[in-house]
Amino acid sequence: MQSVLRTLAIVVGLLLTATSARADTDLVLAVSEGTSGGLDHGRVISKYGGLADSIGRALKRKVQVVFAREFWALDEGLSNGRFDLIMARPSDYPARGIRDHGYRFVASARPDGQCLVITRQDSPLQALAQTKGGRWVMPEQVSYMAKFCAAELRDRGIVVAKESVKYVREQAAVTFFLENKLADVGVIASYSGPAKTLDKSGLRVIHKSVAQPYFPLIAGKRISAEQVRAIQAELLALSNSEAGRDVLRAIGVQSFDTTSGERLLALLPWLASDAAATAGSK
Repeated sequence: MQSVLRTLAIVVGLLLTATSARADTDLVLAVSEGTSGGLDHGRVISKYGGLADSIGRALKRKVQVVFAREFWALDEGLSNGRFDLIMARPSDYPARGIRDHGYRFVASARPDGQCLVITRQDSPLQALAQTKGGRWVMPEQVSYMAKFCAAELRDRGIVVAKESVKYVREQAAVTFFLENKLADVGVIASYSGPAKTLDKSGLRVIHKSVAQPYFPLIAGKRISAEQVRAIQAELLALSNSEAGRDVLRAIGVQSFDTTSGERLLALLPWLASDAAATAGSK
């Protein structure tokens, strides 16, 4: 019996040692693509595996990709420090990670994100000022893009709370409402699927918002400032080689920007200052 107990103790000790060693060598990169559909964990690992390998080369550590499919999982990982690195959209999540949970800015993706104000090709609307009093269609009111666009419109003299607005769950529904003349004007993200097919949908852009950091990458407390600089150098170098460009193409970005950290933090008060502009909309 004592021999069995000793054997069990040795096995448990080996398992604990292996777990500890893995924790010391493996880092976790969490990826969130917001409400984009069609991806499962396996496809995310494949899509972002090249990026994880690039980061791993910079740190001389293995980096594992995990998929934060739901926003609650992303929030939880941000607050408890479970993720060493996070690349996420919408951008307000990484911004809060820096402001509230001690994460460091690493980079954001290029091009930046914008709110596009759109209408039909045959619409008489030619300028943003002409949209006042029209029938608006926007992504759901709690969404990042609804807040983003409302903040932009506020800065341009249009208060969303004073407009007739129909909120829809998907950005594809925004274009559906416009195509079928159920609305006069709508808003979508510049990086959304519908934004890539406006011409085919018979739609056009009236106004482009100010640009804001898109798809930021942030680093947790286990990543030192020196390591952040090493990651940044690796990311900036991706566009200099065919292998690096393959990594960028795989994740759907043109390049990385390591200078937009202050702009990312400024995003939060810009969005928050618009709370009154979205309250009470129909």
